[in-house]
Amino acid sequence: MQFVPIYRSLRSRMRLMCRLIGVPLLLASLYPLSALSAPLTLEQAWQQAEQANPALRASQANLAAAQGELTDARAPLWNNPQLATEWRKRTIPQTTDPARSNREWTVGLAQTFEIAGQQDKRRSAAEQSLAATQEVITETRRQLRAEVEQRFVQVLSLQLRIQMEERTLKLIQEAATAVRKRVAAGEDSRLDGNLAKVEAERAQNQVSVLREQLVQARAELATLLQLPADNLPEVGGYLDPSSASYTLQELLASAANRPLLRAFDYREKAARSRLDLERAAVYPDVTLGLSSAREGPANPQDRITGLSITLPLPLFRRNATGIGRATTELTQAQVQQQAVQRDARAQVLALWERWENLKTRVKRLSESVLPSLQENQHLSSVSFRAGEIGLLQLLLVNRQVLDGQRDLLDARTDLRLTQVTLEAAAGWQSAREAR
Repeated sequence: MQFVPIYRSLRSRMRLMCRLIGVPLLLASLYPLSALSAPLTLEQAWQQAEQANPALRASQANLAAAQGELTDARAPLWNNPQLATEWRKRTIPQTTDPARSNREWTVGLAQTFEIAGQQDKRRSAAEQSLAATQEVITETRRQLRAEVEQRFVQVLSLQLRIQMEERTLKLIQEAATAVRKRVAAGEDSRLDGNLAKVEAERAQNQVSVLREQLVQARAELATLLQLPADNLPEVGGYLDPSSASYTLQELLASAANRPLLRAFDYREKAARSRLDLERAAVYPDVTLGLSSAREGPANPQDRITGLSITLPLPLFRRNATGIGRATTELTQAQVQQQAVQRDARAQVLALWERWENLKTRVKRLSESVLPSLQENQHLSSVSFRAGEIGLLQLLLVNRQVLDGQRDLLDARTDLRLTQVTLEAAAGWQSAREAR
């Protein structure tokens, strides 16, 4: 019978353990570890930036002002009608009778009309301003995507660089261990041992420096994506750019029609419409008024109906200030448009030449230089273990291989960054952006 309490105690403990184990399992099923710790992809970075980036959100906020301006401009009349009412009490003294009081009232309605076609010009300016705002938002979004991709590529390149340096560090540490054994056995001198130790420390220091640079790059990417301060993203993806199917002429044609240039064109048209509006404002507005009033003794009262026309005389002020400001705005818009058109074409031409040179350099390094260096590294490692070469020769070969790998990685990184900048300068819409 004494086993019954023991069995019950064990059963209760088992239930408690199942509950304690079940909670983490339940959390793991709801929030998979792979989903929480998965590296950030480029598409995810784009989505996060478009939702949280302050520059894009500020640009999108301007849309409400442009839409409100267009709504007002589309009204039938620019000026609102004016309603006026007046109530009076008139006291008339009498010689024999007490003073007599008459209650009188007046109701009037007035409307101001523009006579020089200002409403059409105002509506045209508002439509062009709205179109310019929409193009600016599109351009801001594309530039943001390009900047996000550049930051993403920099983080990815540093991650690959650290992996490469760590592999080299491992080879150097293995060589240093072998040298220490030879020094202990009297086969190598202490000079070789110190040289191996120094080389290993230099490689370790290089890895530490790269890790510091990686932290800075990840922090800049997190700032661009507006991620929490303690959440530095780790990225995942491919460093090599996607295959490009465009030509230089196609890029130049796209650059001539990029959203930024369309925005400046709309701004120039809006400024021209505002100049026409300010010139039309020289002509005075006509105000028509209709009124009805009752005056006189209480019985019968006089009914008075009136029609008024008000026309200001433009003798002293002829809207020179408004015309001057509108002229300045138009001139500035034209100058900026011409400068952007020239700079866009020149930038595309320069980036295209750099992009072609980088493709040739990457192909040469990956197909000719690096395979020979890797073969030399393998042969030198075998020869070093066999005692055919010394530490200096091994370090020289490893250094050449590391320099070649660095050159290739830097060239691949520059090629990707240059292609991103080229497509952004040309306003080219890639296949991934189209999706």
